[in-house]
Amino acid sequence: MKCPFCRIDNDRVIDSRACQDGFSIRRRRECLSCKRRYTTYERIEETAIKVVKKDGSRVPFSREKIKGGLERACWKRPISDRDIERTVAAIENDVYTTFDSEIESHRLGELVMDHLRDLDQVAFVRFASVYRQFADAGDFFDELRPFLTEARKTPR
Repeated sequence: MKCPFCRIDNDRVIDSRACQDGFSIRRRRECLSCKRRYTTYERIEETAIKVVKKDGSRVPFSREKIKGGLERACWKRPISDRDIERTVAAIENDVYTTFDSEIESHRLGELVMDHLRDLDQVAFVRFASVYRQFADAGDFFDELRPFLTEARKTPR
């Protein structure tokens, strides 16, 4: 592994630990040349799953796109980066365990919304409004109706 600071390929591993629910390994390294420390992540190379878009095109499944969408939906919400990372790992795990080589974009969107519904209701509605392309306030109300009826049933 080349040091990101001095570009010399001479380091040692200081610490290794499992992260992201055991699906990757986090390693702290120290460059023996410049003595600076940095972190690397090692992840299993999965078979490439393709996302089938509405127009029929196929693009590689991207963990980073999922994470970006979740971060936008959770903006200014009391949700930690660790919670977002856990949710991304859970979604990625569901995709790789449920689908062999392809997943349709609408199924992936529904999967993300299922996980967001459990994480934060406001983030869920934000994501749903973009994903389902809400046209007016009625669409928001239709999406919120299950939450509102659930809130009435729950005693305070």
